[in-house]
Amino acid sequence: MHATTYPPLDVLKPLAPDLWIVDSGPLPVYGLPLPVRMTVLRLRDGSILLHSPTRHTPDLHRAVAALGPIRHLAAPNIAHWRYLQDWQRACPEALTWGAPNLRHRRPVRRAALRIDRDLPGTAPPDWAADLELVTVPGGLGFREVAFFHKPSRSLVLTDLVVNLEPGKLPWPMRLPARLAGMTAPDGRAPLYLRAVVRMRRAEAARAASTLLALAPERVLFAHGAWFARDAGAALRRSLRWLVPLP
Repeated sequence: MHATTYPPLDVLKPLAPDLWIVDSGPLPVYGLPLPVRMTVLRLRDGSILLHSPTRHTPDLHRAVAALGPIRHLAAPNIAHWRYLQDWQRACPEALTWGAPNLRHRRPVRRAALRIDRDLPGTAPPDWAADLELVTVPGGLGFREVAFFHKPSRSLVLTDLVVNLEPGKLPWPMRLPARLAGMTAPDGRAPLYLRAVVRMRRAEAARAASTLLALAPERVLFAHGAWFARDAGAALRRSLRWLVPLP
């Protein structure tokens, strides 16, 4: 077990009614062992949606399936699809939703990843009672689709916030992570992603303002310590590179 992760790993952790997370990892990215997180949502019809699926294990699959039928798998940006095929094989009846442009990326085509539907700009009708979707655009085909879970007032992001705890990182990585702006308590998106998103800055800033206006009670994301308290204020600090602080 790696120090950067948030054990217990690959198990359901309840946060609110119809909302769970699964911590996993580490996921090596450019030499940095990243913790990684999946969010599990139960929709009004009883079906289960897996947001940014982490590694599949039989025990985890049984635990999730006990909550309801797994009908939706979501890859909410162009990077978070590594474990989708394992879940597709285990859940052949589930629809796979991909961020816009994901299906066109060369690694995705090379892997022959099946994407059934692109995530739309607004929630599909059967999700609308539970979810609001907000797409944050960027250059080079980047899109990240944020999910706002209305019943729990939880905002679910992927890489738009990275909030790594320095004490959990290998010491050689602490300074680079801090200089990249990815460390707690109000970590930001990594430098390269900020540069990509700024290629469509005006549109991205409008989307970020929409996220802030949702006033979430908690903010979840894939890497690092999620915002459990004063989430709206923490999100505002983390998005200050797009929406300046007042």
